[in-house]
Amino acid sequence: MQFTQFEIKSRIGYITMNRPEKRNAMNRQFVDELRHTFETAISDKTCKIIVLKANSPAFCSGADLEYLKELQQFTYEQNLEDSSNLKELFLLIHSCPKVVIAQIEGHALAGGCGLATVCDFGFAVPEAKFGYTEVKIGFIPAIVMVFLIRKIGEGKARELLLTGKSIEAQKAVNFGLINGIFTKETIESEVFLFAEQLAGLASGQSLARIKEMIGKVQDMPLSEALSYAAEQNAKARATDDCIKGIEYFLNKKDLNW
Repeated sequence: MQFTQFEIKSRIGYITMNRPEKRNAMNRQFVDELRHTFETAISDKTCKIIVLKANSPAFCSGADLEYLKELQQFTYEQNLEDSSNLKELFLLIHSCPKVVIAQIEGHALAGGCGLATVCDFGFAVPEAKFGYTEVKIGFIPAIVMVFLIRKIGEGKARELLLTGKSIEAQKAVNFGLINGIFTKETIESEVFLFAEQLAGLASGQSLARIKEMIGKVQDMPLSEALSYAAEQNAKARATDDCIKGIEYFLNKKDLNW
């Protein structure tokens, strides 16, 4: 892979975006490689938690503008195919059965902020800025807004999407866009500790089922959502992890998942 790297450390799969000369700007090859790397991490049984990080002063600066200029010469059908490819990447990360943590050590702007948005957790350094800046160049953050509204609500999403302004890391925490802030010196170890603790304390089957349910219940009427939840509750009781977890708890045994 030219633009991505993947390694596993203590059941944590690190996906590193590696296009520093372009501040990890996304073109077709970048998106394709990122999708492939996530698929690799998902299928790897030794990987329980995924951390998305960057080898660059920026986390990700969004779409490669030179690539966008090329796309202006494409037909609508070609542009739709390219846009659908980005949609599939965001959906893959958002619906990934494994928990995905964004380790944000630089600015996350436009499509790069979209990448942070679709992760389950996000931790950033204080200097990082976040924003959906597409309106400033006559473009729109079309795909990510579907996820952003679900994540932080319509009011805050409108403020970010319509103004195109960049916000500081602390405000991103206040908005619910990310979960916490660590210094440049400690973010690597703090994210590792968080991921390691989650991997040890939580059942992989439970994490996957909860993520699947979160993705589905929001679109269901209340009665349908509750019926679906009751079905999932009943199914969960028969899983190997639930049987094992209850047995260990009743026998006062320590359980490291």
